[in-house]
Amino acid sequence: MTTLTQPSTLAADRTDRRMWAILGLVLLADALDVIDGTVTNIAAPTIAAELGGGVGLIQWLGPAYMLAMGVLLLVGGRLGDKFGQRRLFLIGMGGFTLASAAAGFAPDPSLLIVGRVAQGAFGALLLPQGMAIMTKAFSRDMLAKAFGLFGPVLGLSSVGGPVLAGFIISADLFGLSWRPIFLANIVLGVVGIVVAVRILPRDGDGDRSVVVDGWGSGLLAVTMIGLLYGLIEGSTNGWSAVPVLSITVGVLFLAAFTYRQRTATHPLITPSLLKNRGFTSGMIVGLVVFAAGTGLIFVLSLYLQVGLHVGPRDASLALVPLTLGLIAAGVVAMGGLVTKLGRRLVFIGLAIILAGCGWVLALVDHPSTLWALAPAFFVIGIGIGLCFTTIPTVALGDAKPDEAGSASGSLGSIQQLSSAIGSAAVTSIFFQAAASGLDHALKTTLLAVLTLTVLSLPIVTLMPRKAASEPEQ
Repeated sequence: MTTLTQPSTLAADRTDRRMWAILGLVLLADALDVIDGTVTNIAAPTIAAELGGGVGLIQWLGPAYMLAMGVLLLVGGRLGDKFGQRRLFLIGMGGFTLASAAAGFAPDPSLLIVGRVAQGAFGALLLPQGMAIMTKAFSRDMLAKAFGLFGPVLGLSSVGGPVLAGFIISADLFGLSWRPIFLANIVLGVVGIVVAVRILPRDGDGDRSVVVDGWGSGLLAVTMIGLLYGLIEGSTNGWSAVPVLSITVGVLFLAAFTYRQRTATHPLITPSLLKNRGFTSGMIVGLVVFAAGTGLIFVLSLYLQVGLHVGPRDASLALVPLTLGLIAAGVVAMGGLVTKLGRRLVFIGLAIILAGCGWVLALVDHPSTLWALAPAFFVIGIGIGLCFTTIPTVALGDAKPDEAGSASGSLGSIQQLSSAIGSAAVTSIFFQAAASGLDHALKTTLLAVLTLTVLSLPIVTLMPRKAASEPEQ
């Protein structure tokens, strides 16, 4: 006797499979971003040694990606609303794939940096679309399941990306050295495009009435380029008139960008947010901590490879405790701790960063083995993880419902931009002090991070007491 399956059941099964496929595609896009944002932490010394470019190339590899990502992230979301999320997802994935090929085959430092900028730019078009597509297509239950997978997948990517990069470089696959860390994106990108064409829901032509603040984006881009170029040029070739002028231009354009956000009809950042003390203080703390944390992680990788002469593979493994601490702290914080403690958890995170940096500072002169640093790295990872997870959530605590979207997007962009500035600024301190020895350089960098962390503590008292998800009593 044959049992026939009801048509409605078949349709439901097909819909479920399609939703899971869409989730897998969005997770792939986000994982590519996390991996490509972190692999150069390990690969930078090898790339600079083989391509030339010296310290300047090392300092630009990460910030070039983060700069383009941060400047265009808010614009990417608006463009998706205007022209359709499916279309922008495909453009972003296709552009990211081509940019990865350009980076992987780059014959000189200049073209590699161009490829990194293009990766960040197309990534900024790609990432916002996935969340928007899921919000429209998924049921409430499916959306909850999807959000539950983001943490583990992205956490695994943040650990696996640098470790895989270390092993790839050490293995020297096909004699290509570092290049496969970018070329692997070609395969993943092509798969992503094929799947996206087949399964992403069509959303028409979008809403052409949506306005994108091009002037604001341009002002922000000039601000960041001026600041980054000045920091990197000054630390590499000396503080002549050119880097000083570049930083001055960056500061002036930052003032112009702020004015534009207060006066534009359709600004990138909702004007009322700039008047919200809790949000602006959280934004300032985030700028400091994201910059210091990202820069410190990069400097620790440089110190392991250049100072302790550890190979890329062992350096990536040595940083695993830091990454595990970061992930564990993020999971615990979002598991309910941030709701219970609010801004107090930010204080705890900052205190743990201080303890971890102090621990490494004490070990610099006496590291009996490479692995003697592992517990201190783990502590630093816990502190950074608590702060990176908690600061955005607490900063949104006083935001009104109609401000939440702009506030969340602004904080995401700020995290990328401050990470770019942090990588440039903290590595500039490291290389400036390297003339007196790399141990001295690491000590100087740690003291700078400790100082920035201490200075941010009073500002935390101005942040909202409760996290965004915490109901009012």
